[in-house]
Amino acid sequence: MKIKNIYTTLLILLSGMMALSANAQSYHQVQNLPYADQKLYHLGFYVGIHTQDLVMKNTGTPTSTGEVWFADVPSYSPGFSVGFIADRYINQYLNVRFSPGLHFGEKKFAYREQSTGEKYEKAYRSNYITAPLHIKFSGGRIHNARPYFLFGGYGSWALGNKKDEAIRFENMDYGLDFGIGCNIYLKMFKLCPELRFSLGLADVVNQDTSDLTDMDMLKYRNAVKSGKTRMISLIFNFE
Repeated sequence: MKIKNIYTTLLILLSGMMALSANAQSYHQVQNLPYADQKLYHLGFYVGIHTQDLVMKNTGTPTSTGEVWFADVPSYSPGFSVGFIADRYINQYLNVRFSPGLHFGEKKFAYREQSTGEKYEKAYRSNYITAPLHIKFSGGRIHNARPYFLFGGYGSWALGNKKDEAIRFENMDYGLDFGIGCNIYLKMFKLCPELRFSLGLADVVNQDTSDLTDMDMLKYRNAVKSGKTRMISLIFNFE
C-alpha cells in the first residue's frame, strides 16, 4: 500500500466520524458532559492503528565485487498502539498531556542491486515504548463535538532490537508529533478520534558492523547511510 493511499484512507475515516458527530448534534441539542473540559486533571486511555516508515539515505558505495545496493521501504504494514493519558487543564482552549504508550509494528525493507536487479527483502519487527508530551489546542464546542489540534515532542525506546540483521537500529529515538482530532461528548465519556503524524529527528541506523556473524549481510549494512523514522497513526482516545 502506498503512503499516499494511507494518508487518504485515514483522513476519510476521521472526516467521516467528525461529520457523523456534527450531523447528530442537529437533532440533539442537550450537551453531554457539560463540565468535562473544566476538570483540572483527568485520565484516560487510547488504542489505535499505525503504519511505520523509515526515510533512508543510501551510500551508493560499491562492494569489493563492484555491486552497488540501494534500500527502500516498498510497502507498509498496519501496527497496533495502546497507552494511557494524563491531562492537565490550563485554560478554556489549552491543555498539556502526557500519553506514554506501546507500539507494535513492522518495517519491510527491499535491497536492490543497481546493475543486475537482484533483490533481497527483509521484514523487521519494530516494537517500542514512547513517552510523548503534547500541547492540545481546542476550538469552541458545538453541542457535543469540539475539534482540536495537537503538537509536541516524544522520546522512544526500542523493545528487543535484533543485532544480527541486514540493518541494525539504535535503541533510542526522538521527534515531533502533530495531530488533529475531535472530542465527541457521549453520556459517560469523551471519544476522541485523532489523526497523528510522528516525525523522527534522530538518525536511528547503527553503522557498527562488529556484531555481524554472517558477512554476506555486510553489503546490506553498508548500503544505508542514515535513516529517520516516520509514523502515521489513527488513535481513539477514551477520556
